[in-house]
Amino acid sequence: MNKQQFEKLFPIGSHLCREPMPAMSEMKKDMENLKKHGFNLLKLQENWGVDEPLEGVYDFSKYEELIAHADKLDMGVYLGFTMEQAPNWLWRKYPDCRMVGRDGRPVMYEAQATLPADGKPGPCFDHSGAMEAQLKFLKKAVEVLGKHENIVVWNTWQEIGYWGDTLLGQPVCYCENTLAFFRKWLNEKYGDLDGLNRAWNTRYGDWSYVQPDRLPMAKICLSQDIDWKYFMDNIQVGNVLRQRYETINAADPLKRMIFAHKGWPVIGSGMDWSYGRTQDFLGSSSYPAWFGAHKWDDNSPMPGKPFDRRDALLAETWDCQVMRYDYIRSANRRDSHVWASEFQGGQISTGFHLGREVLAEDMRRWMLSAVSAGTTGISFWVTRAEIMAGEMNGFSLLDSEGDSTERFEEASHIGCALNKHVDVFTKNTWPGAEVAIFVNESNYQLCSSLAQGGDNLEFSIRGWHRILWDANIPVDFVESMELDEAYINKYKAIILPFPLSISEELAGKLKSYVEQGGNLISEACPGRLTEHAYANRGELSPTLRKLFGVNQKSLKMVREPGYGMRWSPPERTWGEYLDETMLVGTGTFEGYKLRANVFIETFQCVESKPIISYNGTAAGVVKDAGEGKAWLLGTFVGHNGTAYKDSETRAFILELLSQCDVKPVHDGKLLLRKRVTPTKEAWLFTNPTETELTEKIDIRGWTKVEDLLGESINKKDNLVDLTVKGLDMRVLILTK
Repeated sequence: MNKQQFEKLFPIGSHLCREPMPAMSEMKKDMENLKKHGFNLLKLQENWGVDEPLEGVYDFSKYEELIAHADKLDMGVYLGFTMEQAPNWLWRKYPDCRMVGRDGRPVMYEAQATLPADGKPGPCFDHSGAMEAQLKFLKKAVEVLGKHENIVVWNTWQEIGYWGDTLLGQPVCYCENTLAFFRKWLNEKYGDLDGLNRAWNTRYGDWSYVQPDRLPMAKICLSQDIDWKYFMDNIQVGNVLRQRYETINAADPLKRMIFAHKGWPVIGSGMDWSYGRTQDFLGSSSYPAWFGAHKWDDNSPMPGKPFDRRDALLAETWDCQVMRYDYIRSANRRDSHVWASEFQGGQISTGFHLGREVLAEDMRRWMLSAVSAGTTGISFWVTRAEIMAGEMNGFSLLDSEGDSTERFEEASHIGCALNKHVDVFTKNTWPGAEVAIFVNESNYQLCSSLAQGGDNLEFSIRGWHRILWDANIPVDFVESMELDEAYINKYKAIILPFPLSISEELAGKLKSYVEQGGNLISEACPGRLTEHAYANRGELSPTLRKLFGVNQKSLKMVREPGYGMRWSPPERTWGEYLDETMLVGTGTFEGYKLRANVFIETFQCVESKPIISYNGTAAGVVKDAGEGKAWLLGTFVGHNGTAYKDSETRAFILELLSQCDVKPVHDGKLLLRKRVTPTKEAWLFTNPTETELTEKIDIRGWTKVEDLLGESINKKDNLVDLTVKGLDMRVLILTK
């Protein structure tokens, strides 16, 4: 199978093994079993430290043998590089290439295996010698292994990031090489040292004094913090990704696809948009049974109490699959692939903590929900049970012995079904959405540097997505870098969750979107802080004050229902909190109510009209601006998406979106997502309840309808009576 042949398939694959490799005969047997069951892709994880144990001494023979065997089986190969697992000679040759923690001490860890964390954090590739060495190795590996035409894709970074906070208890890297890169970037961004001092409100006398703040674990939100974190997350990591991409691309005569993947998207951050533009596309891992709920969610149990089954399984579907792949899909270019690059194959196993058994019904729900969010490929982690102690006997499609399991058979069944309709599933056939949730990397970095900031931003974004998913309204995410793109104006509404910091330049672009016919829906406090973490006078962005037609009248914290303390800090003294309340609709929203979360902001209307009120004072407004409308809600609505959920808030949001000409794509209880081509569509239905649902589906205009997995369909004239079991999915394929 060559590159051209493979591009006509939906990639359904599995990682063969982790270092150290089992016997070659065992691996070949597993490959043959995968092929027999319809898998067309084999993932191999290459390790720099293993394959160049001495400088200039390379050994790719095991990979070549496995790749050649895959070729005999007509299977494509997905080859991922693990450059963070650097060889021992590199550390000895360049002792100053070690990353440095915030405390100023070098990281002495030298990875000997892919556990833990694929060698992270690895060397600092801002060191010129380390960068040159890794690129030389990549060039050699591609020259040798790239001769095999059945390699169809290269992966430059497995689960992007250094994970300093997780693995070391502090971020990296504060070495002199990275600090020099940081200063160079600041100079380019601000023009000169005077420009930096004006932006940061500092008085540095020389560039050598400029460095990030190093106060441990404090969230004091300095300008230095925001620019430093933006630099590390976007510029420094982006440079490593770009250098790897360019080296592989130059060395590969077949110009195969090159990508990298995240362990998970960071909800609220724009870093994934930065990464996606350094590669052909960006993918993500998916381990849905690893996470049950956010700590503030209604379904998060008290310590020691069990999860509710329905809530937990629905969270796996929505949070870990639909929302996260909506995010990764949106972060990619509009026509690029979206791969589930590491997909959970079996039960989670970490140390002596064993996760629940993965059933065939889980595999069906996970795979189809990922496809409903636009994924174009799925690669499982891992084929055969893990052998290393840290993940013993976990994660796999197959157990430690035997050639089949129910989950393996179900993955095979679904993969083969998807490949019968490659025209729908193998390319990015997401039809787009009418609503987008706004992502602003600068706001993310500020909020994550501020006490109570980052959690609230993420929670609000999650909640808005959940409200829209529950309401059968498809959604995209758009990042601030996209506001100059022509396609932005196709969105009927853009939602600003927790918009604490917005630059005036960005506010101007949002104003332009509204004036050209869009609806901007903002939560409270838009632009309360500048992008450099200084408070705006008047407590709102000057541009947005005019756009929304308001002056702020008051801002006070509001209690959670029942005196809850999920996100509310303890009171310092009497009078900090307003009592819990529902804001009351006015004008065209009379009869509607909206729950107040976190804060209530009230306004003096200036050329705007109130739409909700608190004790008779406007707490939400709308203003006509050009061809569009600017809507400002004086509270944080998204929190109600998964916490203290109520039907009245949802009714208000649906009415607001209806006034923006946004309607649900399906009126029933089943949740619908689509994949669309000119002559064929896939309609993916999710039953979010525990009971079986039957609904009539109008298929007028289609000449043929079939079930993706071959289940029977009850069709009469232009209607299908579609029955979906509780917490299950079905997919209709419609053809003209």
